[in-house]
Amino acid sequence: MSRPPAAREAVLDAFERILLHDGERAATLDATARAAGVSKGGLLYHFASREALIEGLIERLDTLVERDVQDIENAPEGAIAYFVRSSVAMEHPLDRAVVAAARLAQGGNAAAGRAIRNARHRWFEAIGRHVADPTVALAITLIGDGLYYDSALHGEIDDLGVDAPRASEMDALVALLERLATEPPTPG
Repeated sequence: MSRPPAAREAVLDAFERILLHDGERAATLDATARAAGVSKGGLLYHFASREALIEGLIERLDTLVERDVQDIENAPEGAIAYFVRSSVAMEHPLDRAVVAAARLAQGGNAAAGRAIRNARHRWFEAIGRHVADPTVALAITLIGDGLYYDSALHGEIDDLGVDAPRASEMDALVALLERLATEPPTPG
């Protein structure tokens, strides 16, 4: 696959930034062109409409999720450890794409909602290839969601003085999940 032109990427970056910082309603074509430093005509050359811009953002998300799934599969520390530890990564391109798509979904964009559901399904499938019990795979992906949510809201320390998981706590969590992942499924 060839690399998209730099101007196209700059427009997507600007659209994503507006979605992240100002919300879905502020992410107009005019605002995006201004933020990207291109004319509206320059924006329309790459994206003929706001829907095309949204499609571009969703394609970016899909590409980043695919890379992340490959990283899960090939992680030297193992799929579970990689997934859980990377769930607290903030300000990563994948994080920005997920949040931007979530803003669009919250604004009623069905394609963005489907893209987020698809991403979660792909992560669940990737973890499921490394876990004996599908219920444990679901628990791992939900724990990842919780870690992500907590990191997104609180960062290093929240308002109550509660720290994000320390390295030793994260190590213990990963060890617990890896033990659960190797147990045979319970009949049910």
